Amino acid sequence: MTDSRQPTYRFSEAPIWELQRTYYEEQGLKAWNNDAVPQYITNNPMIATAYAEMIFGFLQDRAAMGHSSEPVTILELGAGAGRLAYHILSKLCEIIDYAGITLPPFRYIMSDLPMINVAGWQQHPGLRPYAEQGILDFARFDAVHDTELNLMHSHTSIRPGDLKQPLMVVANYFFDSIPQELIYVGEGHIFECVVSLKFPENTCDLKPSEVLERVIPEYHYRRAAEYEEELYPYRDVIALYQERLEDSHILFPAAGLACLERLGQLSEEGFLLLTADKGDHRLENWEFAEPPQLIHHGSFSLTANYHAIQHTFEQRGAESLFTAHHYKNLNVGCILMVQEPKQYVGTRLAYQRFIHRFGPDDFFSLKEWVDQQFDSMGLQQILAFWRLGGYDAELFIQSAERLSELLQEASDEEILDIQRGIHSMWAGYYPMEQKYDLALDSGLLLFEMGMYEDALVFLEQSLHATTEEPVMAVLYSLAICCIELGHEVAAADYIRRALALEPQNEEALELLSLLSD
Repeated sequence: MTDSRQPTYRFSEAPIWELQRTYYEEQGLKAWNNDAVPQYITNNPMIATAYAEMIFGFLQDRAAMGHSSEPVTILELGAGAGRLAYHILSKLCEIIDYAGITLPPFRYIMSDLPMINVAGWQQHPGLRPYAEQGILDFARFDAVHDTELNLMHSHTSIRPGDLKQPLMVVANYFFDSIPQELIYVGEGHIFECVVSLKFPENTCDLKPSEVLERVIPEYHYRRAAEYEEELYPYRDVIALYQERLEDSHILFPAAGLACLERLGQLSEEGFLLLTADKGDHRLENWEFAEPPQLIHHGSFSLTANYHAIQHTFEQRGAESLFTAHHYKNLNVGCILMVQEPKQYVGTRLAYQRFIHRFGPDDFFSLKEWVDQQFDSMGLQQILAFWRLGGYDAELFIQSAERLSELLQEASDEEILDIQRGIHSMWAGYYPMEQKYDLALDSGLLLFEMGMYEDALVFLEQSLHATTEEPVMAVLYSLAICCIELGHEVAAADYIRRALALEPQNEEALELLSLLSD
């Protein structure tokens, strides 16, 4: 039991939020390495394609309304590792080039709170070309306090009223990770849940992630009549909770709502929100809700209250789009806080096609099943799912061993499709610090397929990128590639390096002897 003498805090002001902030500021982009903080579900090519299609639909809608001259600004909140922005930009540019129609120009702004993340994006080789083209910029943005965007690449600022087009906001795994209030509805009244925290011993010796993992919250209740006053800015949704809910704990996104309101003031035309999270937009899902559990993954996250966001802006004339079916892992929504949202036909159709009919949550549910089935899948099944996932590197890494097993029975057409898939994957690959070597796995599979020119490129890239001692098999494969391509001097060099590792390797000795004749 927590000592009653321990201090209590409003949930949004509890020390856990400062620990969370410290964790991200200390870790920077490393927070997402090897999924320390989960990022795949909201950052893969499939969800990026869905968002790119919706942005494209929005650009078409603005053009149809006669607003083609002013740029559309797309702001990503909590851009994290940067992978989502990279995939969206890649796909959006591809769609626009393919369409060949007149659209408003656009700029994409990546933002986050830790300045170390912003600096990392500016140096990332995958993002730099977009910044040089003038379609990508970066900003440090505090979602709780900031009222303007100060852009790091163009050295300009966006202040209230500056934008002539509606602002597009992308917020994945954002609302569940910023401070929230915690209220309780009982007998028609609103209570605030304040929290006391039992910290582990020797807290000062622990990392923020270790403290967050071990801290134990305990909730206490006090009447909070201020939520029931007419002047409370979100009184409408609170009144609905009083009327419809009982014995329910509700995470209330006051900070998230205020953030969207401040962002909406940047434009004369309102905003559009694209968001994905562990979040409930159905009121019944908050009924009889228990106190929240902190979900730990280096940092922590909670459930986002999409219902409060949806209801608040619908009362102000917005149209919100959520799937009619229930989500399993990821709820993807769109809120059009613009004048006459029904006019945005292209945007709403894109949501129907790429999220409602079959979307990121459906894809992730399939992926969880496929992850367990690779060992029994056929080549066409693997290739089909790889295409569905946008030739994502993670799917290749998981299936590379199985692909190798299936090569012996593969047709010439299937071999060519694997080759094409590898090149598509590499063209869309966003490098992060990971445990696997994508270039090595790609090169070895191409080598097995007898595509020596391609294999040589990937294997040499792997060799030059690693600081570890190369293995015998890679050097030997490089030598064979060089021989097949007529590069005998380079082949001999690779064989000598291989023999330095295994002086008695008979195959290498024999190959060197043949090259010396």
